[in-house]
Amino acid sequence: MKLISLHKNYSSLIKKAERGNRKAQHELFELFAPKMLSVCRQYVKNIDQAEEVMLTGFLKVFTHLSSFSYQGSFEGWIRRIMVNESISYLRKKRKLEFDNHAQIENSSEHVSYIETQFEEEEIQKLIDTLPAGYKTVFMMYVVEGYKHSEIAELLKISENTSKSQLFKARKMLQKMINKQNNTHYGTAKL
Repeated sequence: MKLISLHKNYSSLIKKAERGNRKAQHELFELFAPKMLSVCRQYVKNIDQAEEVMLTGFLKVFTHLSSFSYQGSFEGWIRRIMVNESISYLRKKRKLEFDNHAQIENSSEHVSYIETQFEEEEIQKLIDTLPAGYKTVFMMYVVEGYKHSEIAELLKISENTSKSQLFKARKMLQKMINKQNNTHYGTAKL
């Protein structure tokens, strides 16, 4: 009986890349670049800028390979670097703004979750229209799985601000989805 590894072990390739082997570095880049560009693209709207962020992220990956502890997934380690690099980029471009006095709305209005037939690209376009603060918290919480305490630490905001930004992002997305669902080929459904 042959056992199939569910998670590819990249340790020998990582060690070669850590020693400066350009071929190993190139191979790691080729393996992970498409996924990591997608991660950066989730935060940075413009594809050229997202690619620039990804390349800067890979520079950090290769210069800090010695800090990878071989515990957990290598892809997860790279992904975290890409998220951090995306956040740094948004900060430098002053695109991240948060209302530090934000409160979670205490309202009987809850954001409901509906089934939708949107394609991934259509959903990304809707997410791209969110204000940068909403979008960043939304992506970190919903897609990346960060906790509000982690988001608050990384973005240098309070946990309540993180929660408020997520609530508002979900509410705004829900309105956009409802609007899209009620519109058919440019005219409202009857």
